[in-house]
Amino acid sequence: MARVRVIPCLLLRGHGLVKTRKFKDPIYLGDPINAVRIFSEKEVDELIVLDIDASRDGREPDYELVAEIAGECFMPVAYGGGIKTLDQARKLIRCGIEKVVINTAATESTDVIRATADIFGSQAVTGAVDVRKTLFGGYRVVSKSATVEVKTGLEEHIRHLVDAGAGEIFLNSVDRDGMMAGYDLELIRSVTSKVNVPVVACGGAGTVEHLAQAIHEGCASAVAAGSMFVFHGKLRGILINYPQGLRLER
Repeated sequence: MARVRVIPCLLLRGHGLVKTRKFKDPIYLGDPINAVRIFSEKEVDELIVLDIDASRDGREPDYELVAEIAGECFMPVAYGGGIKTLDQARKLIRCGIEKVVINTAATESTDVIRATADIFGSQAVTGAVDVRKTLFGGYRVVSKSATVEVKTGLEEHIRHLVDAGAGEIFLNSVDRDGMMAGYDLELIRSVTSKVNVPVVACGGAGTVEHLAQAIHEGCASAVAAGSMFVFHGKLRGILINYPQGLRLER
């Protein structure tokens, strides 16, 4: 059996660490560097860091902060937010980032994915897809922190990302974000059944059982979570945590 990556997903707003619910109402959690140090000490499989305002505000990544984060990591770290060009991706990789996570820019053109994959390889490029459920039970791709609906359908959009060279898909459910009530397994299955690259499921994890469900029922290749690793207890007290000995297989 193969071990499955379990990945804390951290959200940046400015120089602070935050957590959202349904991509809204960000709660300030503290210093991201401190959280990264804790996850490094706990030897997590991987780390994803996303700047939730960069693309919406039309600004580049904060390379100084990214380099500081990468310098504290003893595990692979992926970064997303504000990446529009190959030059920006190159700067991030030089900062110590193993993977660039490209979302909003790829809803307009997949050129940056193709260019980055051509230079650094598909394993260095993650295509991120934020998805919201429609009133009629279907799914709609959204961008810029879920403030803009993308005209391209979910299946077609993901196919474009993979064809351009994305080595994996980061699939995030807007409706489940921060709710800690479980993943959208139907969404995960609908994507994993149609692509031949790893799919990282995100949005909704609150327990280890939820993580396992995304793997065994949703067929996700890896699982990511935010609230589960930054809150504790019913009152959602702030506590950076990672279950000791956490190991999932498929």
